[in-house]
Amino acid sequence: MKSSPDWFMYFIAFWGVALVVFMSIGGFFMFRKFLKVLPKADGKSKLDWQNHWVELSRPLWNDESKAILDKLVSPVPSAFRDIAKHSIAAQIGQLAVESGEGKVTEEHCIKGYIMATPKRDHAFLISFLDSNGIDYSPYRHLLDPEKTKPLAPPVV
Repeated sequence: MKSSPDWFMYFIAFWGVALVVFMSIGGFFMFRKFLKVLPKADGKSKLDWQNHWVELSRPLWNDESKAILDKLVSPVPSAFRDIAKHSIAAQIGQLAVESGEGKVTEEHCIKGYIMATPKRDHAFLISFLDSNGIDYSPYRHLLDPEKTKPLAPPVV
């Protein structure tokens, strides 16, 4: 009996490993989403709170604040932009509602954007804000200190 060619066995092994890797990556992201849906001590999940703040602040948004939000989420890849926009809008909405102002301001948008962005992305956030000429100095304390340190001059 003749054995199958070696290349075919390597082909099967490659796709077997690729299948396990892809399923692991997908499972990781599904598990993260599952954790966001679990209720916290107050009975509401993180997604429930995001929906609450978005709905509560809906009347406070005007065209200018929506345009600022669109500009802030523009660097996010289009596949994730809606999810990022929703979580950032929830943070901005919470700030606006808790401040008691009658509308969402540019300050709410910038502060909410910084607060909703994970610390691992603060270096990119700073470069995006700088390149767009957005002043974030009043909210510098919210940023990761490691990302905001000025670069040391080169030693000569």
